[in-house]
Amino acid sequence: MALEENLTALNITDFPIDDDCIGSKWKVENEEQLARLIAIIVMGQAAQAAHIIDELLPAAPAFTDNELKNEAKIKFTVQEKKQTPRTGYPRIQRDGLIFEIISWIAAKQVSGEKCYLKDPHTSSTSQGLDGLMIELNEDGNEIYNSTIFEDKCTETPRKFFRENVIPGFLDRHENTRNAELIAAATTLIQLSGVGNLQAMSMVRKVLDNSARRYRAGFALTKLFDSDTAQKALFKGYDKIKDITQEQRIGASLIIDGELRDWFDKLATKIIAYIEQLDVEQD
Repeated sequence: MALEENLTALNITDFPIDDDCIGSKWKVENEEQLARLIAIIVMGQAAQAAHIIDELLPAAPAFTDNELKNEAKIKFTVQEKKQTPRTGYPRIQRDGLIFEIISWIAAKQVSGEKCYLKDPHTSSTSQGLDGLMIELNEDGNEIYNSTIFEDKCTETPRKFFRENVIPGFLDRHENTRNAELIAAATTLIQLSGVGNLQAMSMVRKVLDNSARRYRAGFALTKLFDSDTAQKALFKGYDKIKDITQEQRIGASLIIDGELRDWFDKLATKIIAYIEQLDVEQD
């Protein structure tokens, strides 16, 4: 009798990094499933991907057509110089898009029934909030916790954590960038089925720092797969004051080999999957 296939895309391990933050380490469990989920999400079908993750189903889009396939393939193709018509995107932008989607998949895998996630971007040039997760209380009438994501795919993660991630989180912590957060949180709350007035009453809690977590996510080589390297990378998280260790999260996707080479290979696998998708005929 054949063993049942493991349809979990990522293996996720939580652990303490130091007294200031906790860690979440992600390693690829099923690369085929991961590549297919990424393709489905870029085709605008995050809801389909969420259903697949929740039910541990083989990944497949709800529907597709040739235009949707071609649009998706361009987003995983490298084109360093902009041209018309566009045939791809710079490698750094493409890899950032892939990693942001992986970050969303990781969050979805561990989210509970009362958790609602902002859909990941479907374009490598999208700006704004990388990710947001809202967790409601058991009765569904109050925000229990909100988590703000910052996702980076870079060869200099320590520099980016110190110079980009921490300042960005401090802006959020000081509530200087509220409108975008409130709008995104309201949309997520409404997914639970509450009305507009109740959603606007509930969303105020997203500005409460005591009910907020920050998750900094990086794509990393195995050089960072040690306690010492993790502590060095996320040193300085305590600059975000007056919150607990559990409210500061350092997330790491640990990959095999060189960073850009790994994303090249995964992008190739994603494109190959998109190309073989059957198109429904009217």
